[in-house]
Amino acid sequence: MHQRKSPERLGAHVSVQGGVEKAPVRGKAIGATAIQVFTKTPSQWREPGISTESQVAFRRECERCELGTIVAHDSYLINLASPDPALSARSEGSFVAELRRCEAFGIPYLVSHPGNYIDDRDAGLVRNAAAYTRTLRAVPGSVVLLLETTAGCGTALGSTFEELAALRSLIGNDVRHRVAFCADTCHLYSSGYDLVGDYDAVWRRWDKILGLKRLICLHLNDSKTKFASRRDRHELIAEGSLGPQPFRRIMTDPRLAHVIKILETPKGDDGVTSDRKMLRRLRRYARAGRNPR
Repeated sequence: MHQRKSPERLGAHVSVQGGVEKAPVRGKAIGATAIQVFTKTPSQWREPGISTESQVAFRRECERCELGTIVAHDSYLINLASPDPALSARSEGSFVAELRRCEAFGIPYLVSHPGNYIDDRDAGLVRNAAAYTRTLRAVPGSVVLLLETTAGCGTALGSTFEELAALRSLIGNDVRHRVAFCADTCHLYSSGYDLVGDYDAVWRRWDKILGLKRLICLHLNDSKTKFASRRDRHELIAEGSLGPQPFRRIMTDPRLAHVIKILETPKGDDGVTSDRKMLRRLRRYARAGRNPR
């Protein structure tokens, strides 16, 4: 799918109720220039069919709504690090289907949480990388897998930059060029990266270990919990424990100008008003940075 050139790529995760082709107009309704979607119901294993009509309609609506970039997020049920053979096989099948839907709809990026290792961290990391390798090989094409930072809950992999780097390094050489990263501000803060007190150090460390050129997407979320809580609880921008300053910096940081920025903050009752408010707030931060008093 053609990606429209835009001075910004800023938006939110939007609903696909009624079909994936309904998402672009919902993005336009909140003033987004980029959106994130699920390509299926994320809490069910059932894999929907993809009609030609739906593919054509989705691409047409993306163009009509002038969206700069589309990102997909995989199902919450998938665990590609599981030691359970049945869950592992089911997860691989589901992830292959996720990649195929992205190819069909022309969605260039698929965000994925690294798996839960359950038994042994190192063994889980190897299983996770092997599964990503097999699934990427099963769906040749241009879709890029974005490994997302995690908050460090339970046995989830990916809460440190070093672990994400290790995971990517274990993925097969022939498909590793299709693997980059997504950072979540709530997850970073909850896992111990101090975006409030040491913002520049966090991104210097990211650049050293993972490379800023491989940071493709940012999930912009404040946190309901304190620093290093290891809990994944999203809050409205500037209304949680991070406060406004990290988001002011992100919106004016030239190192992050190329990065797609997606809200995953609480939607509110109507699913529209909060996203509009948050996008206006972020754009004010960007304008204030360009035009300081």
